[in-house]
Amino acid sequence: MTAPSLAATVVPSGSAGERPTDRSLMRQALAYGERHLGLTSPNPSVGAIIVDEKQSPPAILARAVTAPSGRPHAERQALEIAGTRARGATVFVTLEPCSHHGATPPCAEEVIAAGMARVVVGIEDPDPRVAGRGTGMLRAAGIEVVQGVLARECLELNAGHVLRVTQGRPFVTLKLAMTADGFAATSAARPLAITGSIANAQTHLLRARSDAILVGVSTVLADDPRLDCRLPGLASRSPIRVVLDTRLHTPCSAKLVATAESRPSWIIAGPDAPRAAEDALAAAGVEVMRVELGADGRVDIGAALRTLGRRGVTRLLCEGGPHLADAIARADLLDEAILIASPMRLVERGLAAQGPALTRLVEEGQIVPVETQGFGEDRWTRYARA
Repeated sequence: MTAPSLAATVVPSGSAGERPTDRSLMRQALAYGERHLGLTSPNPSVGAIIVDEKQSPPAILARAVTAPSGRPHAERQALEIAGTRARGATVFVTLEPCSHHGATPPCAEEVIAAGMARVVVGIEDPDPRVAGRGTGMLRAAGIEVVQGVLARECLELNAGHVLRVTQGRPFVTLKLAMTADGFAATSAARPLAITGSIANAQTHLLRARSDAILVGVSTVLADDPRLDCRLPGLASRSPIRVVLDTRLHTPCSAKLVATAESRPSWIIAGPDAPRAAEDALAAAGVEVMRVELGADGRVDIGAALRTLGRRGVTRLLCEGGPHLADAIARADLLDEAILIASPMRLVERGLAAQGPALTRLVEEGQIVPVETQGFGEDRWTRYARA
């Protein structure tokens, strides 16, 4: 069975009432929303700008993005920046303003209290606590609401949030590098540097924009990776490290265990994994979670992703190599794939980069290329669900 696409999960409303400048202004809100990807879970990274449309050209009064850890929301911050100038103005927001009471009053109420005249929304929030109630409150207060402006782009920005509240799992991005002759590793499973420094920097940027990074225990044993972000100034944006390890074979000497006190490391194990191994890892600061096994006797991928969803993970980057990549593809839980082609040839026989399940998704057009870029000598092709 093919999992529903994001577009099928959230059907944006039409953009009736759209003005000529709405798209360019929404693009600015999108750009702000992108700034905190990877920082706001379990909340989405929402962009909001407040505009005085009575001026020609329209004057931007405030810009904001959801704060790290998810609060305060973008609309609240933008309203604080704009102050009394918000009265009669328009707010452009990538996701429907919230309508439920939490630690603070809902953003829809604050927009109403500020006396705003118009709200332009990218997509409706599928969270059952909102789901049209926010825009309904605004309309009931006499505020003009326009929905569906740059809906596809806003849906892509909020994809992790949408999948977590509708399917209980994070948005999954696979990153897989391959040599010119189609291999991802040597047959001896020794470390293999495939991509160049420019492509490597892009990988670290992907990490900075993800809530968590996923690998299998075989990657830990073969490569002993740090799984952090090593771009200058972005070390604090290193994601949570997650390892699928059915029998808890991760050694306490592994780098991601040794650094678990400073950067969270989670291991997802099977129900019968040794308690002594869990105790040793826990003593080092690693959190061990247990889920049921799949038909192959390993940790069930779907159960693992649902566990991460319950823990607030919205954007997951998989760097676990061909075996894990194919397991995710076989479970039909892949949302985006970034395949990196290097000009380097392995020459010797190695581990094929694309397994049968991932190859089938590509050949059957279930995931399609949407973007190709060159980074140094390496070529990145991004695939998305059709």
